Amino acid sequence: MTVGSDVKQCFASLKGVEASLSSLALRTLDDESKRTLHEAMMVVHEVTKDLKKRVGELEGEELQYKGF
Repeated sequence: MTVGSDVKQCFASLKGVEASLSSLALRTLDDESKRTLHEAMMVVHEVTKDLKKRVGELEGEELQYKGF
């Protein structure tokens, strides 16, 4: 596996985690749990934004990483 494909796979996994945290936050009844899950989702969202930028950088550096 190339670095680019590893980073893309990590990005996809984190998007799944973000969606799961969001879903759990919406379904839980406890307000403190909702808040905690939402905060965790926002942290993961920031990481995915940074990772998406990194994928773009990798694609610019190495043509074989194109295709995101």
